[in-house]
Amino acid sequence: MSQQLPDVQAAQPDVTVGLNHVGVTGVEKLVKLGRENKRPIVLMATFEVFVDLPSWRKGADMSRNMEVVDETLETAVAEPAYRVEDVCGDAAERLLDKHEYTTEATVEMEAEYVTREQTPASDKETQGTATIIASACATEEGTTEEIGARVTGMTVCPCSQGMSASRARETLSELGVDDETTEQFLEEVPQAGHSQRGHATLRVKSDGAPEVDLRDLIDVARDSMSARIYNLAKRPDEDHMTEAAHANAKFVEDCVRDQAEGVVSEFPDLADDAVVTMKQSNDESIHQHNAHAERVATVGQLRSELDD
Repeated sequence: MSQQLPDVQAAQPDVTVGLNHVGVTGVEKLVKLGRENKRPIVLMATFEVFVDLPSWRKGADMSRNMEVVDETLETAVAEPAYRVEDVCGDAAERLLDKHEYTTEATVEMEAEYVTREQTPASDKETQGTATIIASACATEEGTTEEIGARVTGMTVCPCSQGMSASRARETLSELGVDDETTEQFLEEVPQAGHSQRGHATLRVKSDGAPEVDLRDLIDVARDSMSARIYNLAKRPDEDHMTEAAHANAKFVEDCVRDQAEGVVSEFPDLADDAVVTMKQSNDESIHQHNAHAERVATVGQLRSELDD
């Protein structure tokens, strides 16, 4: 007769302190992202799944919990979803139902999302990539979902560009060029400035599913920087991107502010209490450090500030 193994996880811990997040990370699953009248996009997604743990319970029983997690995620990803945040929300709600000692379940997901696009000057077909970020938190009061994206672009430093413009103005004056012609030239030809590879992260969280289209969210994040970048770039495309970036020089702070403006403009149906997380990090080209800026605010706060 087999010996019944003790349920050590259900015992009381030596230190009776509750924990917010106990679970598993690095769980990989295929997720089908549905598209109207088109085949679904298949994503290789990585999940992190957590429940809270009361102070009186020693552990969450990882082996048994993994069975529940696997079953929950398999059910959640079985059919194509039109919103990846709904996959997380469905999984979080199922986890909450299956854990009698849990009051909160959290599911987070990241996946690489590939889009087809055209290069800006040569009009060649190429692919772009963005990292999808989705999460959900389920409690007895309801479920909060978040959708977001992390994208890469290009920025140009306005301060560096201003110094180049000042030097060009002095040089043109020494060459006998009149002031009106000089200013017209500087207006038409953006001056040099040191550039950076920029990383924009934009996330929107609300009760239930945010009224946000993922592709529109990616566009807002990409357009918040000085210029978009492309995997394929012929010489006309390189010239286009360089000119576009220098004609639209931005500090790291400007990129975050433009994300805020883009969210308010592109998603007018978002509730005022929806929470927006905006981050911009730039890999500096002439410094050993990098630049970073971020803001977390409700949509109502952003609307109020932009109306001032």
